[in-house]
Amino acid sequence: MLRMWRRSSTSDYETEKLRKTPPSRSIPRGLKWRSSRPFIVGVISFAIFTIVPVAPTALEERVGLPAKDRQRWTSILLSLYGACLLAASHIRLITKSAIFGYLADKMDSRKWPLIFGLVALAASTSLLCVGTTLALWITGRIFQGISAAMVWTVGMALLVDTFGDHEVGSAMGFVGMSFSTGIMLGPLLGGIIYQNAGYYAVFAVTFAMIGVDIVLRVVMIEAKDARKWLGESASESTTSDVSLDRTHDVLLSDLAKETLAPHSQRTCHPRILVSPLPPKRRLPSSFILLKSPRMLLALYAYFVISILMDSFDSVLPIFVQDTFGWGQTGQGLVFIALCLPHFLEPIWGRFGDRHQHAWRLLAAGAFFLNVPLLVLLRLVSANTIGLKVLLCVLLAFIGVSFSMATPAVMTEVSLVMNDIKAKSPDAFGKNGAVAQAYGLMNCAFALGELIGPVWAGFIREDHGWGTMSWTLGLLSGVTAIPVSLGLGGWIGNLRKVKREGPDTGDQSSV
Repeated sequence: MLRMWRRSSTSDYETEKLRKTPPSRSIPRGLKWRSSRPFIVGVISFAIFTIVPVAPTALEERVGLPAKDRQRWTSILLSLYGACLLAASHIRLITKSAIFGYLADKMDSRKWPLIFGLVALAASTSLLCVGTTLALWITGRIFQGISAAMVWTVGMALLVDTFGDHEVGSAMGFVGMSFSTGIMLGPLLGGIIYQNAGYYAVFAVTFAMIGVDIVLRVVMIEAKDARKWLGESASESTTSDVSLDRTHDVLLSDLAKETLAPHSQRTCHPRILVSPLPPKRRLPSSFILLKSPRMLLALYAYFVISILMDSFDSVLPIFVQDTFGWGQTGQGLVFIALCLPHFLEPIWGRFGDRHQHAWRLLAAGAFFLNVPLLVLLRLVSANTIGLKVLLCVLLAFIGVSFSMATPAVMTEVSLVMNDIKAKSPDAFGKNGAVAQAYGLMNCAFALGELIGPVWAGFIREDHGWGTMSWTLGLLSGVTAIPVSLGLGGWIGNLRKVKREGPDTGDQSSV
């Protein structure tokens, strides 16, 4: 009798298990390298690099703007891109979160939002390609900003999904390098290709890069999807080795517990059905993040970095043309001095991951370093060899400062989220707030892209190159003070911990 019951129970158990188990899928080819960290970082870096459009070197000839309006409309178009990037990132902030961050956190995969963003980027760039009126250029810049918001936000979320909170610094260094390099290489490639190969060749390169990026994104397998396949294969091999006797023992053990239980425990206490308490209403994740002073400081620092970077996009090509008489190739080549130092960002990122308080030193040192460098730009005022060399040297050191500050500020966002989750694991819900956090960063950078070109372009047009340079230096110096005091936590708290020592903290917590 007992043996028959065991067989029927086992049969029912196995049937139920097979019914609930989803059919296994074949493991994709090249799963290891398609889901590897270097490949994922490369794909995201390429996507972030691609969102930066080539500079509108043909604005004067193609649209027919007079020469006196070059600076003004170049600044306006660059600011318009930042304004739309900000609007696309910020539109749902007051209700739930940055819209693309919210969508990315709610979707199971980061694949389709990123691909859709790249397709939208190609469509918006085509408006610039065929545009012969100012209205088409404005429309193209608007949709470029919207598509860039999706690519940037989802790419950052995918990066943190892959590396986690403690190893993301080095990866942020590579991505920051690609983004910063893309900003600086836009005018370089646009000027050189346009002068040597023509107008449509500029956009042919852009479309080719977007196409390659879409292919790479389709080939890539997200880390969480790769773990599902690897876990499935492991569970199949393990399940085949499990005997039915073990299942019988578990079932009999449960039966014995029920049989041997006191009669009073089994009959005297009726079951009371208690309805679960309604879940506690949480604040939107973006609001929780914005309540953190460290998060606000990181967003402000990133906002200033964006202002400084985009200021050069707006004024540098026109300045070297007016001062040195350089053509479009020279206007592009001058950005090499700003581009090359950004390849140091992965090194700074690795240095920050290995040393506890290095992020504060890197970010504060970068902003302090920028003060004399930006102010000294006012000395470049004539067409001489010495001043040309001075300009390139100053730009190179400014690029070094950007490469120090960018990974430090980007990593601080991940560290803030990690601290909030450590104090309150359910603060962001089961889906987390990674994409929303980097959506907020996208808002900060977009706001800088809105203000930076207007700041630099309009001040240079009305008050000159020298006034523009010292105002940017003043902004960097003002930013360095709160960064040195608050990045990574209030510096006074760190000194207090050092004086008390780790043992005191442990005793108080116990």
